[in-house]
Amino acid sequence: MVLTLRSNPLVGILTKQKALPFILVMLVGMLFSKTRFYTPYNLLDMLNSSSILLILAFGVTLTIVAGGCDLSIGGILVVSGILSIKLQPVMGMWPAILCAIVFGLLIGFVNGFLVVHQKTEPFIITLGMGLLLTGVAQQLTDAHPLPSQISDFMMISNGTFYGLPNLVIITLVLFLLSAWLMRYTQFGRNLYAIGGDYEVARYSGINVIRTKWLAFVLSGGTAAFAGFLLSSKLNTGSAIYGDLTALVVNCGVVVGGTSFAGGIGGIPQSALGLLAFGMLDNVMNMLDITSYIQILLKGAVIVAIIWLDSFAQKRKREAI
Repeated sequence: MVLTLRSNPLVGILTKQKALPFILVMLVGMLFSKTRFYTPYNLLDMLNSSSILLILAFGVTLTIVAGGCDLSIGGILVVSGILSIKLQPVMGMWPAILCAIVFGLLIGFVNGFLVVHQKTEPFIITLGMGLLLTGVAQQLTDAHPLPSQISDFMMISNGTFYGLPNLVIITLVLFLLSAWLMRYTQFGRNLYAIGGDYEVARYSGINVIRTKWLAFVLSGGTAAFAGFLLSSKLNTGSAIYGDLTALVVNCGVVVGGTSFAGGIGGIPQSALGLLAFGMLDNVMNMLDITSYIQILLKGAVIVAIIWLDSFAQKRKREAI
């Protein structure tokens, strides 16, 4: 009987993917609540609200799978969003958006140079870069919100296509592209090899420096893309949007099953982790839980899921 349970594919998925049981618990629990949780509008709104964090997670996952991390995404998010608005009077909407994305790619290039080429600690370097960019954002806006004067800019994120929000459509497209990149390309397979064992990957002929460096570049570009979408959604650029974004996204990616050790996880796992956070926020709002209790519960969930994952890994090692 025990052998049958262990060989059951569903049990295997639930064991490996710690965020999925948590999502199922919330879905079942909300069946007994007197709320509008299961209305199509709320479910779509929940996905729409999580879209920016999901897009950020797709880029961050590349660096974590390769054995790194990127805590600069909050800073890239706000500066790129501000640039996409601030440059509009000078060069127009689309060139301003393009410049904002190029800025993110350049920051990712610098992160990659310092982390990969100079062999510095990614946690410290990207955290410092994020703080630096937050200061830049405050200087660019004088610590005041910066509204856009172009109505078409706001409609990029707030428009709909056949009833589906543009943000949801963009997120789904990026999800499919990112999952394809990680699963079906040589670049994606090389990231897993580098995260699994850097030296073995290097000796097997993989250009480890270029591959891992490119992961940081793509993470920066993805964060910049999310930044302009966020500014479009709110029709405002502000230096305060990314204060906790990097921590939430990296924690969500790890909660989903993409390990900081590298070589484990992927885009679907990271998406589930961020969706779990988005659903938790929605459930707590539906149940009228106060904001400070929400922060406490979210922290408890992060600690509990990661502890359970570490405990399961420990038991697995002891059983070998």
